[in-house]
Amino acid sequence: MARPEKLTIWWQGRRWRDDHGDTSLQMAIIFPLVLLATVAVIQASLWYYARQIALTAAREGASAARTYQSSPADGAAQARNVLGRTAGDSLRGYSVAASSDGQRVQVQVSGTALSMIPGVPGLHITQSASAPVERWTAPRE
Repeated sequence: MARPEKLTIWWQGRRWRDDHGDTSLQMAIIFPLVLLATVAVIQASLWYYARQIALTAAREGASAARTYQSSPADGAAQARNVLGRTAGDSLRGYSVAASSDGQRVQVQVSGTALSMIPGVPGLHITQSASAPVERWTAPRE
């Protein structure tokens, strides 16, 4: 039959009583950092997505404005059309500006990306695209 004092010494050597609450303390320290990292990744993804929407609208607008006998206003209208179909809540307060110097046309789209953090405004986004204007030229001899 085992003696009780040896059994007691063995259990005290394992120190199970000292480990109570360690996991809770570790989670209380680590979990906010995990949540912060998750929100940061989601916020970066929203910013990137809004940036791609603005760039797509600017490219479509430049493509429409560069065609033969089109004007920068046609490009701006096409960019607004694309934004109306794709922006949703991802790109808010957007504006479109188009200009041409006769050789090249440029369409610029600006807006604000959606923010995950309450009370913090989203990041401002500006994307532009330019292209040469299509025109008829006389062949060189």
